[in-house]
Amino acid sequence: MRKIVSFMHISLDGLIAGPNGEMDWIRVNDEIFDYAGDRTNNSDTVLYGRVTYDMMEGYWPTAADKPNPSKHDIEHSTWYKQVDKVVLSRTMNGQQRDKTTIIHDDVEKQILAIKEKPGKEIIIFGSPRATQTLMQYGLVDEFWLFVNPVLLGKGIALFKDVPGKVSLKLLKSHAFSSGVVCLHYETVK
Repeated sequence: MRKIVSFMHISLDGLIAGPNGEMDWIRVNDEIFDYAGDRTNNSDTVLYGRVTYDMMEGYWPTAADKPNPSKHDIEHSTWYKQVDKVVLSRTMNGQQRDKTTIIHDDVEKQILAIKEKPGKEIIIFGSPRATQTLMQYGLVDEFWLFVNPVLLGKGIALFKDVPGKVSLKLLKSHAFSSGVVCLHYETVK
């Protein structure tokens, strides 16, 4: 069965955004992009919530075509156009898009069916609500938490409404020159 891996930037106090959705505290650079890029090459499906999907769809399909694209823009744009996309959304019901599956009901059943199909890993980028929804069904197999050296105090928590105890096993940690630390956990089932 395919794994679902959640990639998330998070503050040291467990928040994924400020009170108004601010993400200006997230530190990213080529070192982090290259590290994450090695993992995206092991996936052929990406899962988003609607808000994150709209953001990604508004940028990545043409990112490599803009003047002076970065190495990351070229690589991720190419990857984005090739992978299958799954969007959890109640508001996009009935909309069809190329290489995109929209799930608005029977989330657990439909995600399990996708996990059972042949293929590589399924990655969740950002999308805290989608991650929280899948956690309700015990469907997140791994977390890659990019812990930024900042305390936000208030904001949107990643591990909100966790459905009881979830045990994790640390597989790897990696410190970046920016001070960000990636903690790679698998869920213990």
